[in-house]
Amino acid sequence: MKVGVLYGGTSAEREVSLSSGKGIMNALKANGHEVIGIDFHPERLQEVMDLDVEIIFIGLHGKYGEDGRIQGLLDMLDIPYVGSGVLGSAVAMDKAKSKKVLKDSGIRLAKDLVLYKSDDQQPLDLPFDYPVVVKPNSEGSTIGLTIARDEEELQKGIKEAFHFDSTVILEEFISGTEVTVAVMGEKGNVKSLPVVEIVPKNAYYDYESKYAEGGSEHIVPARISSSYTELIQHQSVVAHELLDCDTYSRVDFIVPSDGSEPVFLEVNTLPGMTPTSLFPDAAKEIGYTYEQMIENLIQLGLNKK
Repeated sequence: MKVGVLYGGTSAEREVSLSSGKGIMNALKANGHEVIGIDFHPERLQEVMDLDVEIIFIGLHGKYGEDGRIQGLLDMLDIPYVGSGVLGSAVAMDKAKSKKVLKDSGIRLAKDLVLYKSDDQQPLDLPFDYPVVVKPNSEGSTIGLTIARDEEELQKGIKEAFHFDSTVILEEFISGTEVTVAVMGEKGNVKSLPVVEIVPKNAYYDYESKYAEGGSEHIVPARISSSYTELIQHQSVVAHELLDCDTYSRVDFIVPSDGSEPVFLEVNTLPGMTPTSLFPDAAKEIGYTYEQMIENLIQLGLNKK
């Protein structure tokens, strides 16, 4: 087939997207497809509008790629694409909104406080103790994230996060094991893959841990109880479906050190596809090569209802 790949983009996650796009394009070529790659820029939409392809694989991350905007353009152009549609992309990208959607789902959520740039910045009445996780509401890859241990670090972290977004979310810090679940399948037949445990080399799973070679170790299956494994796999599918995701996503959790129930972190509708990414590692555990995984996602994209 003729397959278009959108990668790069203008978000803070551009470097990650360049790597994802390269991996996707190499896999598609290895599978025998004719590939047309576009380093996406919102000022060059004509490049997308002129594409003559059977389907598009979106390898973008962050703004314009993961937030539903490019999906809306492709819907108007009537070009099939791999991944979630406008609504699922937009809601999952908005951490505060996605938690509101999941509020009554039975999934445990971290306590939070949402701040808006337009608000008068009054002294904060935190509904939880330090340390506090500070992050932009709609960024990924831990960009702009701070773990604040006191008021001074909190204010610095809020200021940093507002550089990336007009909305900032503060969450209680939960010490524990970070895990993630890849979810894949057509609507109504979604399956969770094995749970992956993330062991960062740094103090926490930051940008370097995610993307630098050797920055973190991925252990599959995760070293957690079978009951929590089943719970997390089930809740990943629930979150994927409630947020109206499609084809594939990756759902992040933390398993607290105190033995209490796992806590939902976020859903990634366009998970990284770099050589060190988590989704390919989970697919590998069930027997998929990288190329087979990409081909499966293309076929799912073509069969979207």
